[in-house]
Amino acid sequence: MASHKLLVTPPKALLKPLSIPNRLLLGPGPSNLAPRIMAAGGLQMIGPMSKDMYQIMDEIKEGIQYVFQTRNPLTLVISGSGHCALEAALVNVLEPGDSFLVGANGIWGQRAVDIGERIGARVHPMTKDPGGHYTLQEVEEGLAQHKPVLLFLTHGESSTGVLQPLDGFGELCHRYKCLLLVDSVVSLGGTPLYMDQQGIDILYSGSQKALNAPPGTSLISFSDKAKKKMYSRKTKPFSFYLDIKWLANFWGCDDQPRMYHHTIPVISLYSLRESLALIAEQGLENSWRQHREAAAYLHGRLQALGLQLFVKDPALRLPTVTTVAVPAGYDWRDIVSYVMDHFDIEIMGGLGPSTGKVLRIGLLGCNATCKNVDRVTEALRAALQHCPKKKL
Repeated sequence: MASHKLLVTPPKALLKPLSIPNRLLLGPGPSNLAPRIMAAGGLQMIGPMSKDMYQIMDEIKEGIQYVFQTRNPLTLVISGSGHCALEAALVNVLEPGDSFLVGANGIWGQRAVDIGERIGARVHPMTKDPGGHYTLQEVEEGLAQHKPVLLFLTHGESSTGVLQPLDGFGELCHRYKCLLLVDSVVSLGGTPLYMDQQGIDILYSGSQKALNAPPGTSLISFSDKAKKKMYSRKTKPFSFYLDIKWLANFWGCDDQPRMYHHTIPVISLYSLRESLALIAEQGLENSWRQHREAAAYLHGRLQALGLQLFVKDPALRLPTVTTVAVPAGYDWRDIVSYVMDHFDIEIMGGLGPSTGKVLRIGLLGCNATCKNVDRVTEALRAALQHCPKKKL
């Protein structure tokens, strides 16, 4: 029998049915779930260390190798969002005192700086205003000056809409005995990316963007060079949960009997497996083409409304997330709220250094269609007509 009276009564809100709006998510992520991925989320649980689950995990690894275009054996899933994968990369590669060069041209570079400082690395940010990108010459100057063990670049900077060119950066880093770490959370599946051929040592991404899976799992892969750095470190990583040696074993990457590390998110992995299956069936090149064509159509419709694209150079525009300069006289919050309240479409304002400067429109995975472009641009047209405008 209970020895004490309950002080907290059942919450009234939880005694009502769960109600979820039918909303079109056209922000920078998460994106709407494809029907097949939603169905996977309703399947029955199995044991996280059963042979059936190991089979699903192995299929997921093969899917990651395909979308990353890598043959790295050390390829796995982190039980956490893209932030978690970034932290996993940094806490395993960096040791206190290591030199760390960071391309900080948006919020994700800023977060990499923060994590590097917490680890005790000597962090050297290459800071740029929103909309900026990095050239090979600029990076080489940083490599020569700071002699880092690791360089961080964001392939798709979702806070600014910039697509960072990657060709040549891996080779350049290796010439200076530096590893290359790339964030592809919002670019994966939406634009060409070749981990092995571009010399990327550590690549990570998230489940909830162009893959159309639920948030909460992230994809990561390490080259042999990166593995050597991690496996020869003098100190243990600060995080047990993110220790790659343990995770590599649990994900079957070290050819040793698998040992329990943590309880993986089984249902989320069903969904991730199906999302990778869908892109494998579509084909990477077809997915890249779909996003490129949808983005080009969106850009034309936005410019027809008199809106200005934030990234001026078309070659540097991220196909999955388009940034629009907030039109003069308008409050970006009014536009975002109007589109949500009157059309049930979610777009977002800026993030981090781009806050107040841009609107962000995402075309991710199954959401990257001309029909959705028409819906969101008509919603924006109405918002520009009805939202209050300040006199300049």
